[in-house]
Amino acid sequence: MKFLSIFDVIGPNMIGPSSSHTAGAVSMALLARKMCPSPVRRVTFTLYGSFAKTYHGHGTDRALLGGILGFSTDDPRIRDAFSIAKERGVEYEYIIDEKTETAHPNTADIQITCEGGYELTVRGESIGGGKIKIVRINQIDVEFTGEYSTLIVRQTDHPGIVAHITQCLSNERVNIAFMRLFREDKGAIAYTVVESDEPIPERILDEIRENKHVKELMLIQAQEV
Repeated sequence: MKFLSIFDVIGPNMIGPSSSHTAGAVSMALLARKMCPSPVRRVTFTLYGSFAKTYHGHGTDRALLGGILGFSTDDPRIRDAFSIAKERGVEYEYIIDEKTETAHPNTADIQITCEGGYELTVRGESIGGGKIKIVRINQIDVEFTGEYSTLIVRQTDHPGIVAHITQCLSNERVNIAFMRLFREDKGAIAYTVVESDEPIPERILDEIRENKHVKELMLIQAQEV
C-alpha cells in the first residue's frame, strides 16, 4: 500500500486552478527546459486528451509557456507568460490534437528549438497532484519524474556503455536510486537514465564523455526542478 502525504492530496504551491492542468504543465515544461543546453528560441506544444479540451480555461497554455520560460509552479509571472515570451523573443505555438490516443489524458509534446539550432522533443504526462512524468525523448520512450537528480545519457546501443557509465558513477561515489536503459532497437540510439537521491557531480560528465559511443549528456539536479 502506498501512503500519501498531505502534499500529495492538496498539490504544490501554485498559480492557477488545477494541480494537474496548471502546476503539472508548468513542471513538465520546466523539466524539458532544463534538458536544453542553451536558451529556448522557439517551442511548439502539442496538446492531447484532457489538455486539448480544457487548456485555455485551466491556463494550461500559460503554464506550459511559463515552464519553458523558467518559472516554477508558484511564480506569479505565469499569468503574464505570453507577454514575457514576446519580450524575450521566444516564439511559441499550440497544436490541439483531440484525435490521437495517448497513454494518459494529460499529455503534451514539447518541441523545442534552442539558440544555435539545437532541437529537442519531449513528451510529458501530468499524473495528478502536480506530479509529472517525462515519457519520451526524441521519439524514444523513457520514464523519469525529475524528483531525483537525473543524468540522461544519449548513446549508441553498444556493449560496455552501461558498464562505463556505472563505473564513472562509482568513481564519484554516486548513490544510484534507479538506473534504466531505453532504446529504439538493438544497436541504435538509446538513453540511459540515472536517478540519484543526492546531487550528481558535474565533473562526472567529462569522464562519461570519454567513451566514443556517448553522444550527449543532460544533467538535472533535483533541487533545481
